[in-house]
Amino acid sequence: MTIHTTRRSPSDSASHDDTNSPWQSLASRVLDGHCLTPDEAREVLAAPDEQLLDLLHAAFRVREHYFGRKVQLYLLMNAKSGLCPEDCTYCSQSKTSEAEIPRYNLLNREELIAGAQAAVDRQATTYCIVISARGPNEREMAAVEQIVPEIKKQFPLNICACLGLLTTDQAERLKACGVDRVNHNLNTGKEHYGEICTTHTYQDRVDTLHAVRDAGMEICSGGIVGMGERPQDVVDMAIELRELGADSIPVNFLNPIEGTPLAGQQDLTPSYCLKVLAMFRLVNSDREIRIAGGREMHLRSLQPLGLYAANSIFVGDYLTTKGQTPTADYEMIRDLGFEVVTCGEATAS
Repeated sequence: MTIHTTRRSPSDSASHDDTNSPWQSLASRVLDGHCLTPDEAREVLAAPDEQLLDLLHAAFRVREHYFGRKVQLYLLMNAKSGLCPEDCTYCSQSKTSEAEIPRYNLLNREELIAGAQAAVDRQATTYCIVISARGPNEREMAAVEQIVPEIKKQFPLNICACLGLLTTDQAERLKACGVDRVNHNLNTGKEHYGEICTTHTYQDRVDTLHAVRDAGMEICSGGIVGMGERPQDVVDMAIELRELGADSIPVNFLNPIEGTPLAGQQDLTPSYCLKVLAMFRLVNSDREIRIAGGREMHLRSLQPLGLYAANSIFVGDYLTTKGQTPTADYEMIRDLGFEVVTCGEATAS
């Protein structure tokens, strides 16, 4: 079905009647169980800017139906920085990067425990332990197996591990030690993947996600927008994540870090980023959509509008780049009339 997006008068665009708004009609169909087609998803990305608020309201209707006005917070811990043998062009930690970043091996127990405490202090419900690697070595696996039960005993947190490519055995070991969720991003659509990485394949990433699911953990997987991909590649990624059954979908907007091959890539606008978030919500209606890295840079003063489609953000810094202050995040959420999900609510679900 083609979504006709002709210009309407202000009185028409304010109406929520399905006959007057293609976006409200689409939201109603999604709420009735419709799965967006690739053509419909592309239409969302191509929406005229003057229809952006109506599109965001359509996305909000779906977001509110499944998540109310709650916002879930996550905290990232860069547990091993740099030293990665992969050649991902967007990443400051890859072997091709000349970015000036900290480089260190796996943090010790005390540092990882301190990160968990910081997650609780910042009202995060999920603590994300991330290492830069093709995949975890045995020492790193053993360290995660030791620290995760200790963290979960001390703190009311969900644990998400992002350790690179995983074998079936490694995924089962993570499940056994108490990891709730594994993050492994698709990063882009299948057709574009070879343009951003050559040291592993798109299928390698898909295989890791199957291993995660088969082990009984939740899938956290999303991507990065703004790496020179076509809108079709963004749509392909969103639909692939729906087919994989991703539980949590972080949507990053490229931070073109100096010293990486994509340092000069600058083609995103706040309005397009908001359309991306709306498209991900309408394609993955009942899944957690998280505004991840690059939100401060690319959404700028329109950041609050992103939460009309997404229901989650990272609080604090990212892996090698700074985020806005937690206080600014809390104020943004409060000013919207939204509420932060508590640890009790998150663990109960």
